[in-house]
Amino acid sequence: MKDFHELDPSERPEGEVIQHEPPTSERSLARRIGLQILYEVDSAHHDVGSVMAVHLAARQVNRKTARYVRKLVNGVMNHRAALDGAISQFAPEWPIDQMAIVDRNVLRLAIYEFGVQTTTPVGVAIDEAVQLAKLFGAESSPGFVNGVLGALADDDVMLGQLRAPAETDDGEQSE
Repeated sequence: MKDFHELDPSERPEGEVIQHEPPTSERSLARRIGLQILYEVDSAHHDVGSVMAVHLAARQVNRKTARYVRKLVNGVMNHRAALDGAISQFAPEWPIDQMAIVDRNVLRLAIYEFGVQTTTPVGVAIDEAVQLAKLFGAESSPGFVNGVLGALADDDVMLGQLRAPAETDDGEQSE
């Protein structure tokens, strides 16, 4: 049997702490929080309302930011089937359940913003999604996210299909 090194609490391993750049706007912050909520809901299957309450309380964001977090998260959850259908169509080599959790939720957020909600310009939504993928995803995530979203943004038929349900949903109409 091998001897194990005894841990001494005073010996701290050398490590690098990565500091992220602060978000550039309230909406950028809302997207970061929204992604973290969606990640937890998707990976741990926790109740979305409870997870959202914990994350919003922990960050003590202003009302405007909290409102946008709720809009994003609830929008993604309400339109998840349509969002996942679009992702599956534009990333057929990656089944949605085998895709990295960060990547699929970054894609869901962006597609919701420019495909369903339509108040965020396509370029802004894609740029923000790529930034989220750089912050939270794997090395290949930004290119993957950019490719899927770029292809989807050029497909007017798919965008029309995504927008149609939003126009008939109570409380989730495009603004």
